[in-house]
Amino acid sequence: MSTPARTPADLLRSALEQDPGRPLVTFYDDATGERVELSVATFANWTSKTANLLQDELATEPGDRLTLLLPSHWLTAVWLLACSSAGVVADMHGDPAAASIVVSGPDSLEAARACGGERIALSLLPLGARFPEPPEGFLDYAAEVPGQGDQFIPYTPIAPDDPFIVPPGEETALTGGEAVTRALADAESLDLKPGSRVLSLRPYDSWEGISTGLLAPLAVGGSVVLVRDSGRLDAAALRKRGEDERITHTID
Repeated sequence: MSTPARTPADLLRSALEQDPGRPLVTFYDDATGERVELSVATFANWTSKTANLLQDELATEPGDRLTLLLPSHWLTAVWLLACSSAGVVADMHGDPAAASIVVSGPDSLEAARACGGERIALSLLPLGARFPEPPEGFLDYAAEVPGQGDQFIPYTPIAPDDPFIVPPGEETALTGGEAVTRALADAESLDLKPGSRVLSLRPYDSWEGISTGLLAPLAVGGSVVLVRDSGRLDAAALRKRGEDERITHTID
């Protein structure tokens, strides 16, 4: 019998045990035409590699603070679960100067330079490609992560009462257990069930966006379709997207 899920990383491990081949995160960037679909197994592999990057290459320890300056994106979801796996506190859109590590997209590099610790940059190009020229003072995530291990084991076990995330606009970190409890409550309020497929139009700039765009569907055995810059789509295009993706719930 598998261990009950108690942290976001536990939720992912449970999903991997139950049905590794089902879709978990699908991502659209309508500015570039990109569509990426990650199964539970593929998403878990990216998460493990990223957690190994944190633990082994960057020498993080549980409780270290990481400022995450990324938009709603499949790689943002990966980083959140990697932080949960390694016990690193994800400060969403927080102050880079107060963090020991910053993870930045291409549009927030200048703000990220305020971090005096390690800086990691993501190009957010299709297929997780590298920067044409790595930003000065940053590690290029796409160059660093492929060589990391496919399995992750934390050196120190991560408990449900360890801090996990500082949601955007909030000052206090939620523990992994608190985040799971909130996500389950959100799933219940939205009537999400196993197999639910959520089209989330909310950015990752609030707890609600992070929950509906990742944690709540994950908590109940559902999946999520993320749309970056959803304002590019009119009502007819969104309706067609919902039909193509077999959406059961649309959250805007």
